[in-house]
Amino acid sequence: MEVSTRQLRAFRLVAQHRNFTRAAEAMFITPSGLSVLIRELENRVGFRLFDRTTRHVELTTHGAELLAVIQRSLDDLDAGIANIGRSAKKDSQSISLGVTPLVAANILPPAIREFRKQRPNLRIQLFDADLPTLMKMVETGKLDMSIGIFKGMVGVRREPFFRFSLMVARAASNGMPPRATTSWAALDGETVISLSPGHPHQQLIDKHLLQAGVRVQIGSVVNLLDTQIALVEAEEGIAIIPSFGLPACRNRKVVTSRLVNPVASFEFHLISNRGKELPPGAEEFAAFLKSYIATWAGRAGVL
Repeated sequence: MEVSTRQLRAFRLVAQHRNFTRAAEAMFITPSGLSVLIRELENRVGFRLFDRTTRHVELTTHGAELLAVIQRSLDDLDAGIANIGRSAKKDSQSISLGVTPLVAANILPPAIREFRKQRPNLRIQLFDADLPTLMKMVETGKLDMSIGIFKGMVGVRREPFFRFSLMVARAASNGMPPRATTSWAALDGETVISLSPGHPHQQLIDKHLLQAGVRVQIGSVVNLLDTQIALVEAEEGIAIIPSFGLPACRNRKVVTSRLVNPVASFEFHLISNRGKELPPGAEEFAAFLKSYIATWAGRAGVL
């Protein structure tokens, strides 16, 4: 004998409500559709389930016996499905995070590895792209969140995340002794490897150069910090870079010094879509990452 859970749920609802109309509403079907389900079930089991009058719907003796049998079975089924669903959701939890390529290469991989020790079932999907692309992906819901230098946008939640200072990078082979700090005024007349004018990093750098009254010669104009650093190593000029680029400089023959008089910094923000609920674990990961970067920056000397 084959009966469906839909038929059994229909039977239980009618028994609970003692009314076909209300039971049908609870199942989001019509009363006639509900009646069909009950008739099909009665045909399957071979006995009448309800005594019906124009005013009352009452369980028959056999109907009451059947209700006692199926009640626990349906409850166990619902509880089992819910438990499995929660377990599957926990096992398959993921967070998508977008960052620029240099941050993705130098900061995030060890951070993700450390976080996985705490939350092995929470997967971090890392996307590397330029800032405009990351902003667009957050706006359209393709990314859960992103960190970087972002302006405020309608529909995007933005909160301060971390500050990095600005440094000057030079080829180690240029003969100049390493210095802990360099003043903006000392850059006057230097050839600078620049990012494209629309890049948020470059806009901040140009602002500080203007305020300091410093004139520089623009050499190559590139799109990526990694390219800047490679050209510095090749002695094509100097570069003004955020301090999170220090590990990339240490992997090349490039020395750095912190820019002072005045000290300038980049404000990193964490952004997410206001209209999209963050997945479970996202806030936990963001808090971990903020703490991790602070520790990493202090250890690496990039504050």
